Amino acid sequence: MDPLTRARSLLFGSASILIAIGIVMIYSASAIYALDTMKDPNYFLVRHLVYLGIGSLIAWLASRINYQALRRHSKNILIAVIVLMVLVLIPHIGSSAGGARRWFKFMGFSVQPSEFLKIALIFYMADFLERKKESLSDLKHTVLPALFVLGVSAGLVLKQPDLGTAVTIAMVMLILFFAAGFPLKYLAGIVAVAIPGLLYAMLAKPYRRKRILAFFHPWDDPRGVGFQIIQSFLALGSGGLFGRGLGGSQQKLFFLPESHTDFIFSIIGEELGFVGAGSVILLFLVFIFSGMVIVFRSKNYFSQILALGLVSLIGFEAVINIGVSIGALPTKGLSLPFISYGGSALLANMVALGLLINISKQKPALS
Repeated sequence: MDPLTRARSLLFGSASILIAIGIVMIYSASAIYALDTMKDPNYFLVRHLVYLGIGSLIAWLASRINYQALRRHSKNILIAVIVLMVLVLIPHIGSSAGGARRWFKFMGFSVQPSEFLKIALIFYMADFLERKKESLSDLKHTVLPALFVLGVSAGLVLKQPDLGTAVTIAMVMLILFFAAGFPLKYLAGIVAVAIPGLLYAMLAKPYRRKRILAFFHPWDDPRGVGFQIIQSFLALGSGGLFGRGLGGSQQKLFFLPESHTDFIFSIIGEELGFVGAGSVILLFLVFIFSGMVIVFRSKNYFSQILALGLVSLIGFEAVINIGVSIGALPTKGLSLPFISYGGSALLANMVALGLLINISKQKPALS
């Protein structure tokens, strides 16, 4: 078995197991809450399975499409998603919840365009960087246009507001710029400008300041802003080595908010223990490792940059979600790839999976 075939098998296998874990844990974490609020214990599970069915079809299509030919339309795809990002901000078109306006509602289901913006931006930037690979040090014609596209995309996400997704987009793009070969002086300049902007965004809103304070001192306000992370600690801490057993979580009983979405890793740790939580981390490491094999053995520059962006996106989101759950990072509303309940995020993850499988099918240039 050649390395690309082996990497594809590991990638698909690890993603499939993560998806299976997600199905089980979403039901476990949400059944009681769904029964209380929706009068149906299967409410979130059924919706998740619907999204998963659609996502599986999309992943299959993405694994078979001629993505090289689709490059010609990368700019139009990105523009279309940006238009959706603008429309979602308009009252009576986009839907709001919790002070954020991020969703379109359709037949009882919601779609979050920012999730697809991540994929569209990676696809566009892979094409852009491939076309500009001979002039990566050209500030006017390469660096500034790339930063303009990134700025527009991240700015629309911040307008929703969604700082976590904006930071994720920026970090993935920075990885692509570095891998493509942007001069270090430009990368240093980007970081130097971005850090003050990030600090301002984190501190400008009162609720974000409270999250930062809760990150450093959650016990100062255990019933307020520190409540969620403290409950996450209690869930993980009570799991021990092998956990309370599947379905045995206490924190999901209306103690830990968002237990089937942002904090599902905490429920995994409580019910399946260190072994279960460690296995999830190991599966993500296998996914990232096999994804990087595909990156290094891709047949051309465009495929390498595209694969790197997709692997970085999945890996970065997993690191942030798990980091938040264990208290290593301030609270951010990012789902755990392939596992958390969340329709648009799952669909975007499945697109990424399908594209990575597609890329792995191509013969290396030197073979």
